[in-house]
Amino acid sequence: MITLNYRDSKPIYEQVKDGFRKLILSGVLTTDERLPSVRELAAQLAINPNTIQRAYRELESEGFIYSIAGKGSFTAALTEVTDRRRGELYAAFDETAAELLRLGVPEETLSARLHALLEGATP
Repeated sequence: MITLNYRDSKPIYEQVKDGFRKLILSGVLTTDERLPSVRELAAQLAINPNTIQRAYRELESEGFIYSIAGKGSFTAALTEVTDRRRGELYAAFDETAAELLRLGVPEETLSARLHALLEGATP
């Protein structure tokens, strides 16, 4: 389900979080599917339960999962997740584009990079 790379500079909780994000966004985990308990997943991955708890807490704050007391954690509806994530990415895109424009990057250059991405080319 989730694989960890202990040589990666990215913290373990972020690797867990990214793994679940990918599983949810790709549809491997469906809406309302129960996730392993913190203890189960910690034992399976041989890591500290606090690491899993942190990943779950952040996934919940980002809208990817929800928790029910005494029942566990479950995947949120994909439409809610994608809508929220799309909004976050639009905000980041707008902020980055605005900063590039302030730094003097011509509008044509930004447009060309976007078109190259749409065509699948490396900008």
